[in-house]
Amino acid sequence: MYEQNNIPSDESTGRKDAIDINDFVFAATGARVRRVTMPDGEHWFVAADVATDLGYANTRQALQWHVAATCQSILDDLVQSVYGADASSKIAGHGLKKSMRMVNLQGLIALVNGCTKPESGPFKTWVSDVIVTIQRDGSYSLEPAAVQPAPSGGTAYVMPEQVVEAIVRLEERNIRADDTMLAFQEERNDLLRQINNGLKDIAEALRQPNTRPGPAPAPELTPQQILAKWKATNLVVTEDVHVVAAYLAPALLRGGARCSVDEISTRTGLSPSRVRDCLDVLFERGCVRHGSRAADGTPVCVLP
Repeated sequence: MYEQNNIPSDESTGRKDAIDINDFVFAATGARVRRVTMPDGEHWFVAADVATDLGYANTRQALQWHVAATCQSILDDLVQSVYGADASSKIAGHGLKKSMRMVNLQGLIALVNGCTKPESGPFKTWVSDVIVTIQRDGSYSLEPAAVQPAPSGGTAYVMPEQVVEAIVRLEERNIRADDTMLAFQEERNDLLRQINNGLKDIAEALRQPNTRPGPAPAPELTPQQILAKWKATNLVVTEDVHVVAAYLAPALLRGGARCSVDEISTRTGLSPSRVRDCLDVLFERGCVRHGSRAADGTPVCVLP
């Protein structure tokens, strides 16, 4: 719904509408459209608001087809004709623009009569009844309300049944729309809460250390374990081979052992030819394999 905007004036005649203008417009358009009330009591409405609420796709075309030129005006022209140089200050702060096209009550009714929305049916029926009554009886009048305001407050009249019906139906529709919107908002808020809780769970899981069991690390072997394995499966031979193997085992666990015959001979006390035979046995039985060479060109053997 649109905000109602009235331009106050000290020159107002104080004329009272027989039907409250807000209820009248709501019954006609289904909305509380913005309006400007002139000092003489004439109401002017923002044409774009009226056209939009009545379902017109093109405001300019709707005015051209349905509203007489005398029933529409530019807001600036309206206020200039009354307030002159003070016009801008009168509309300032009301959310209105000087270039807005306005329609008076007759123009609003013309737009309603050209509207195809079913909600406008009861109002258009009442307008037709008014015309028929005037043509038949020469006049149309509203019944005074049972309860009247204070003597200085003017006369209150009974609102036509069709207008009341339209207002009640539109208000019921608005209540249903509000209920639907409230249910949608509650569903949306519930979904947001679920998403937020899910994000919290994810964040909490990310903060926790990974406690899932992984593959057990391979046990670190010792030179003695390597020698025991070799001796049990591969090296059921002389003790000399075992001596050479014992010399190589620690270096093999560190990544590679130098296979220098002279070095091994010096360390073990075995002859170079015997060291060479022992190395051949280790290679043949698959205990070690050839690796890269050291910086001085010495061959290096590694575990398979």
